[in-house]
Amino acid sequence: MRRLAIRPIAVLATIATVVLTGCATDTVGPGGSEASPGTSRTITAQKVMRLTTSHEESGMTLLEGPTFDKDGGLLVVDVTAPAGAPKVIRVDLEKKTARAFHTDDRGAYTSAQFSPYDGRLYLTEYIHGEVVSLAPDGSDPRTFFSGDVDGVPMNPDDIAFDEEGNLYLSDLRGLSEGKEQGRVVRIDRDGGKATVLAEHLAATNGISFDADYRGLWISELTENRISYLRLDGNGKVTSRHTAVRVDGGLAQTDSIAVDADGNLYQALHGRPAMIVYSKYGERLATIEVPGRAAGLESATNVAIRPGSRTAYMTVSGPAGGYLYTFDALAKGVRQSNGG
Repeated sequence: MRRLAIRPIAVLATIATVVLTGCATDTVGPGGSEASPGTSRTITAQKVMRLTTSHEESGMTLLEGPTFDKDGGLLVVDVTAPAGAPKVIRVDLEKKTARAFHTDDRGAYTSAQFSPYDGRLYLTEYIHGEVVSLAPDGSDPRTFFSGDVDGVPMNPDDIAFDEEGNLYLSDLRGLSEGKEQGRVVRIDRDGGKATVLAEHLAATNGISFDADYRGLWISELTENRISYLRLDGNGKVTSRHTAVRVDGGLAQTDSIAVDADGNLYQALHGRPAMIVYSKYGERLATIEVPGRAAGLESATNVAIRPGSRTAYMTVSGPAGGYLYTFDALAKGVRQSNGG
């Protein structure tokens, strides 16, 4: 999730405060010609629709967690939506319409993913340190996991599933303090066991499996870096290293998605743009909104439609919460739904 200079966000009086979290040679729009191999380029995303406006209670809106359901609808969360307002929104992309999918009186949801194990939608709840699941139609809310992990409360931000349905969460601890207290937490698919896989990370934000499920890409917001955690066959970390150092200037690393070719889509908090890297760290492209549209401050996340190159990016700021579309560099897979 999450994402301009970091600032506290008043979500509700009962929830108090939540702290959320290169130059191109060619410019092409969706369907435009590609630059030559090895050449970084700019791809201009096109506006699809505005989904939200700033909420009076929180003073802002922040869209996150885009993910496709089995019927092709796009679900997104509004992190700062107050009680009673749509906290999960379902978008019909063909009709360009949106409707409320879920709301409650306390949650600040920062990501959404469907489980390959039970087909339910899982939401990370940042304020209370929970994971909540919903039936595919938005009904039957359940608390899947709640409580401390290794004696420490979580601030779960983004989520990724392995092929068996176990959850991997970015724990965005240490953000407000500027300390390397972030973690990666694995929760068994039945919710019975939570394990810290990595710690002392710099405000762990984005998380995604690579294309082959051999490891996890992790973005660390306060150090503007992407780390790679190699896993063994049992979901344990065998090695960890800094994979990419992101030159973001005022912007910081937010969520991550991965396409079928293994390319990384790194969202930027503080700039309405994304940077695309190869799995070897080569900068391939920058995704921009036209003219850096006024009132838009962050591109938090992206989902690429499975089996196609059509991508949808969540962009937010004082002007509201928007969906933008662009042609991805490769086709969408499960990891292409931003964690």
